[in-house]
Amino acid sequence: MTVRTRDDLFAFLEKLSIRTETSDHPPLFTVEESQALRGRIGGGHTKNLLLKDKKGRIFLVVAEESRAVDLKTLHQTIGASGRLSFVDAARMLELIGVEPGSVTAFAVLNDEAHAVTLVLDEQLLLHDMVNCHPLVNTATTTIGRDDLLRFFEATGHQPLIVPLEAMVKESAPGLSADQKEG
Repeated sequence: MTVRTRDDLFAFLEKLSIRTETSDHPPLFTVEESQALRGRIGGGHTKNLLLKDKKGRIFLVVAEESRAVDLKTLHQTIGASGRLSFVDAARMLELIGVEPGSVTAFAVLNDEAHAVTLVLDEQLLLHDMVNCHPLVNTATTTIGRDDLLRFFEATGHQPLIVPLEAMVKESAPGLSADQKEG
């Protein structure tokens, strides 16, 4: 796999005539860090989880940052086999070309083999503008919601759009993945 860079991403978006705006910042690893340094970047902000099921199927979950993602029940909603677990750093780099903390919706650009099922939180689609890391966690790129969907289509990834919040049960605080990856 050829790992595409931030510049490759921007060239790909430009080829699609998709306009974006990018703000550079210190590295961010969690939603909490992102919220503290956000400033005035409007729109929906994402949290992203790269997960695998017991059969080895890979899922990139792109959720609105405030959504609770219950890893104990998510598999039922997305059609995974058994409970989900996080993909390790080496496999993450191999599959989507990014390191932990830089997981992003844009990483499907590196999934030429289409090994990853893209799962998109329907709540995110309520925002006209969506914010994602541009393959690195040292910047945030704002893209129009419809342009993000066009980007997915251009990479050959049809997102599975699901209501993530609806599946959250009352559970212990440690069960959600809110602060795991940015």
